[in-house]
Amino acid sequence: MQMRQFPELDWVSIDTVLLDMDGTLLDLRFDNWFWQEHVPMQFARARGMGEDEVHAYLGPKFRARRGTLDWYCIDYWSRELGLDIPALKRAARPQVDYLPGAREFLSRLERCGKRRVLVTNAHPETLAIKNEQVGLTDYFDACYSTHGFGTPKEHAEFWPRFHAREPFRPERTLFVDDSLPVLDAARAFGIAWLRAVRLPDSGRPAQDTGAYASVDGVRELM
Repeated sequence: MQMRQFPELDWVSIDTVLLDMDGTLLDLRFDNWFWQEHVPMQFARARGMGEDEVHAYLGPKFRARRGTLDWYCIDYWSRELGLDIPALKRAARPQVDYLPGAREFLSRLERCGKRRVLVTNAHPETLAIKNEQVGLTDYFDACYSTHGFGTPKEHAEFWPRFHAREPFRPERTLFVDDSLPVLDAARAFGIAWLRAVRLPDSGRPAQDTGAYASVDGVRELM
């Protein structure tokens, strides 16, 4: 099978670097564990349910909200599940960590004079909790949660709203994310340089990145 060829990044032609948080800079292993194991366990304990029963109950609820802002909203899930999701996240925050080479990559961008912008679907409180643990925002010129725009990154409506607040030049911008629907929306908006992350979760195999140029992690972009 012939490997798809992509142009190398031309850093001279890039002024702004937009970066996702979970699965791009921070290890998605935490979030996968939190939502797929920890929250179901806490819900089962609260309701007196068995493991199979709780997964059968929660699975449809999670699937129904995927791709919406509610999917990322810890306030929504606190109400829906009757659990204090922020408190559970704060208690588990020592498990939050960077993906390999992410901090070094961000520092290199600063030395090269690139504008570094964090663009995450995570709820602002989730961002704050993780930032308490790893100091992520110290590496950025600007940080945004899509909750302030009323729609997640995978929706076309997000990008004009975001661009009105952060006036980057799409033709001179690199965007890195681990979500293919998000990259689809960014490409449709006209962002010239796109990269997908193959290994967003350090505990799982590489994901298929489809039609996008990809890297195992952002450290390869250096």
